[in-house]
Amino acid sequence: MDKLGELFQQMLNQDLIQITLSNTIDRERADKVKVRPILIRGELVFQETLYRGTKVFHSHYAKLEMRKRLSDYMEDCFRQAQLRNAAEEATALVSKKGKVTIKRRILADTGKERQTVPDLSHNRSKQYILPEGLPVDFLIELGVQTPEGQIIKAKYDKFRQINRYLEFIKDILDKLPSDRTIRIVDFGCGKSYLTFAMYYYLHQLQKRDIQVIGLDLKADVIRNCNALARKLRYDGLRFEEGDISSFQGADQMDMVVSLHACDKATDYALEKAVKWGASVIMAVPCCQHELNGQIQCDTLRPLLKYGVIKERMAALITDALRANLLELHGYDTQILEFIDMEHTPKNLMIRAVKSAGMRPRTRVSGGENSSIDSVIKFLQVNPTLKELL
Repeated sequence: MDKLGELFQQMLNQDLIQITLSNTIDRERADKVKVRPILIRGELVFQETLYRGTKVFHSHYAKLEMRKRLSDYMEDCFRQAQLRNAAEEATALVSKKGKVTIKRRILADTGKERQTVPDLSHNRSKQYILPEGLPVDFLIELGVQTPEGQIIKAKYDKFRQINRYLEFIKDILDKLPSDRTIRIVDFGCGKSYLTFAMYYYLHQLQKRDIQVIGLDLKADVIRNCNALARKLRYDGLRFEEGDISSFQGADQMDMVVSLHACDKATDYALEKAVKWGASVIMAVPCCQHELNGQIQCDTLRPLLKYGVIKERMAALITDALRANLLELHGYDTQILEFIDMEHTPKNLMIRAVKSAGMRPRTRVSGGENSSIDSVIKFLQVNPTLKELL
């Protein structure tokens, strides 16, 4: 096995393309293992992908530990190893008696055989902010990761959602204060997967001084979230029981988050954000029932007679009007697709950033305001957010 260990030592570097271990003799342990180099925050490590039945597990190891794992696998689990880097490939076979045979071949200097630049990205299709294989305390406590950093298969959609959410925050990071404590409120925080993710990203990874309040109506949820925040020592994160419309827990906020606040609760969250003059607003509305019961439009009657069409149109119109009203009050506003596996396969996020040099306005007239009024009159609706602002 010494020869095989030396081969692994030579091949485990940034020029490695892939190592594949196969021909298993212990299927309960693994059917196959693949290894490739990746860069995580500038550090070279090796990603192990282990296949067992229908399950796939990802882990990351430094070079010395990866070499030991490969040697151990070949000693009592696999009979074949295929290795390839930018310049050569090798095959190692282990007989039943433990004899090792190694064949190496220099690759021809042609584009067909050589891959001169190995892919060192953590995920070839997606570079996650919270990478797979690296343990994160709140993900472990919330049952998304194992203590070793592997993603629980049933929670992989939640893992993707968390990373997508953090990408949205990363995009607006420069809009948040850098010279003082950032004040954030998360309205309708629920079980708070994303609240904990936001705190971890901004405080632990970005080293920002932040104070986050999570608000929800459910007393048991708030109790559990506060207990977890204390356990993780997330000192700048606290949770309160309460209703969005009557929340009086702050005089000003820099960022207002509202994810899946039902129906008009989203409007109350947006109203408070505007009146605080929050720099950033991130809202994922749901259950937009209000306009569905209001729309009366003879011109659109042939379309609105289908209940499911009317419901979807009403939801889209609701969010479009909300976005326009935020623009009228000094915000650059986008409507973006957001991954959400709890309600619909795809959902929409309203992300608004306060325009430079503008203060929130309580009265707006002329121009775009007239256009919005024309749409409201045409549809014969009365959006709550318009009344609140």
